[in-house]
This record gives sequence, structure tokens and C-alpha cells, in this order.
Amino acid sequence: MWWIYALLSALFAALTAIFAKIGIKGMDSDLATAIRTVIILVIAWGIALFKGSAENIGGLSKTNWLFLALSGCATGLSWIFYFKALQLGKVSQVAPVDKLSVALAIILAALFLKESLNWQTAIGALLIISGTVVLILPKHYFGL
Repeated sequence: MWWIYALLSALFAALTAIFAKIGIKGMDSDLATAIRTVIILVIAWGIALFKGSAENIGGLSKTNWLFLALSGCATGLSWIFYFKALQLGKVSQVAPVDKLSVALAIILAALFLKESLNWQTAIGALLIISGTVVLILPKHYFGL
């Protein structure tokens, strides 16, 4: 079942890039990020309230709060840089390079969370890294 949610995440991430590229035309990318964040805030709290999840907020530990706050900071910075990259570059270049985060997450999970790294995951990460290098290197490096 997890893979259905992962595929839906990928679909909506792709739509995010397309919608954002159209939406940021002629405006400051930081303002666009701020507007997007308010929309996400309303949706996320609406879902949490509708499902009754918000009632559990008092049971969160200091560790929960600390790492959720750090995650929120990382997400905010990621969005700010993503929107700036979209404003300056093509979606077909920015979105795939942004997905380098997948390979970085695999590496960081192995290092810090002690998650096992099998050959399939390692090769997948290397392919993502290789694809990113191909996308960001200037064409003249490939003799084109």
C-alpha cells in the first residue's frame, strides 16, 4: 500500500513543478513560496482536524517537536531554492535535479539511521546521481 501513496506523491510533485512554473511567472519566487506555504498549512491542518489527529498534539515529545521543526526548516529552505531554480531554469531540468534528494536521502538514511543499503538501492542512487550530473553539465562536456 505504501507504494500507492509514493506514486501519488510523485504525481503531485510533478504537478507542483508544472503549476509552480506557470504561477511564478512575473513574480518574486519567495513570495510565491510564502503563498504556497499558506495553502499547504490550511490543507494540512484541515486534514488533521477532520481526521481528529490534532487531538494528539499534547502527546508529542520534545524530540518529536525538535525534529519536526528541523524538518519544517529544511522543507521551507528546499521550497525557497526550488522556486528560485524554477524561476531561472526549465522544469525539465530543475525537477530531475531536485530529485537528487532521493539519492541523498538514501545515503543519509544509511549513515544516520543505519538503514541497510542493498545493491539495488545503491545502483538506483548511483543512477540518479549520474542522471543529475548529465543534466547539469554544460553540453560542451559531451561534445554536443
